[in-house]
Amino acid sequence: MEDKGIDYSDIPPLTEDFFDSATLGIPAPIAQGLIQIDPDIVKWFQAQGGECRTLINLVLRRYIESSGEQSAV
Repeated sequence: MEDKGIDYSDIPPLTEDFFDSATLGIPAPIAQGLIQIDPDIVKWFQAQGGECRTLINLVLRRYIESSGEQSAV
C-alpha cells in the first residue's frame, strides 16, 4: 500500500508538546556500545569540519595504531 492510500483520520496530529516530552529508547545491546564524550571535546571536533564521528573514530584508530597494537580487535 502506498502512503496516499493510508487513512490517517483517526490519528491526532503531533504537537510541539509531544516532541518536548518525547524520549529516545535505545535497545540495550546498542546502548552498551555507546560512550559519553564531554561536550567541549565534541564541540572541538565539530569545529574541525566534516563528519564529527568519522574524525573521532580516525583519531582513536591512529592512537591505537601508534601504541603498537596491530588492530583494535
